[in-house]
Amino acid sequence: MKLIFSYLHRQRYWAALYILLVLVFVVVYFLYGLPLEAMTYALLLCAVALLLSGGVGFFFWYRRHRVLASMCRENITSLKELPEPDDLLEEDYQALLKEMLRSKVLELDRRDLAQKELTDYYTLWVHQIKTPISAMRLLLQPEDTPVSRELEVQLFRVSQYVDMVLAYLRMGSESSDYVLKPCDLDAAVHQSVRRFAPLFIRSKIHLELGTIDAKVLTDEKWLCFCLEQLFANVVQYAAKGSVRITFQGDTLSIADTGIGIAPEDLPRVCEKGYTGLNGRREKKATGIGLYLCKRILTKLGHRLTITSQLGEGTTASITFPRERDLWD
Repeated sequence: MKLIFSYLHRQRYWAALYILLVLVFVVVYFLYGLPLEAMTYALLLCAVALLLSGGVGFFFWYRRHRVLASMCRENITSLKELPEPDDLLEEDYQALLKEMLRSKVLELDRRDLAQKELTDYYTLWVHQIKTPISAMRLLLQPEDTPVSRELEVQLFRVSQYVDMVLAYLRMGSESSDYVLKPCDLDAAVHQSVRRFAPLFIRSKIHLELGTIDAKVLTDEKWLCFCLEQLFANVVQYAAKGSVRITFQGDTLSIADTGIGIAPEDLPRVCEKGYTGLNGRREKKATGIGLYLCKRILTKLGHRLTITSQLGEGTTASITFPRERDLWD
């Protein structure tokens, strides 16, 4: 019914012309005193002709509408696939559409080029900054003083931020090097824990690490990156507390006894740039760490869940797909 009304609205001027002609017929027949039967017969013939032509017109209009609707659903990439215009107005519309598409393609090309240049610059910067970081580590190795230990901790944090930048750049690329293969989860967790051991000791965080006897299908490098981001949050918000790492079923849980997350912030903690109440209070959060974890783990086919009680602690859970789910 909607299509019929749309077609009638399109043909409203012809309908108005027909009504005008009917009025002309009525007036002429009335002025000349012609028989009413003759006028009625003539009007009926015109109405039948109008209905037949309208029906044929509706058939071709509806067929064209279906073709265009089908092309919309198929997301065509070239205007060459559009049907030939029926009249000058359709030709003008297609010319306008082609010009808009051309402008959009040029704008996208300019944006992609600018993004590529920015990505190339920061990628180069990340690789260059790693050289002085390594040099500073070598310079600090012979020393074992409170100052040198504090410098090593701060240098480790700088290295973490650099890795975060590199992960952010790689994540936005379609050619991200995700390599899924069976991984010893216990080895991956221990590797990340060892890297953060100096920070756990410095922050006086008690670590409880249970037995993790499981192999999961994942990318070990990216998984370790996510674990380290979660450990960084533990160090920042659970100083002098404890963290417990367990694995049950198909879920790895990292539970701390830190300051927790406000209920109103909990649904948004994985949003890009969102720092929440704790971030505004500490003024050190970037709102990027959990965002990167969520994006990366989702791409790996894992699920990140954050639960928390304000003042009691936070639990970050990574759920891995079961073997039977991988083949569904």
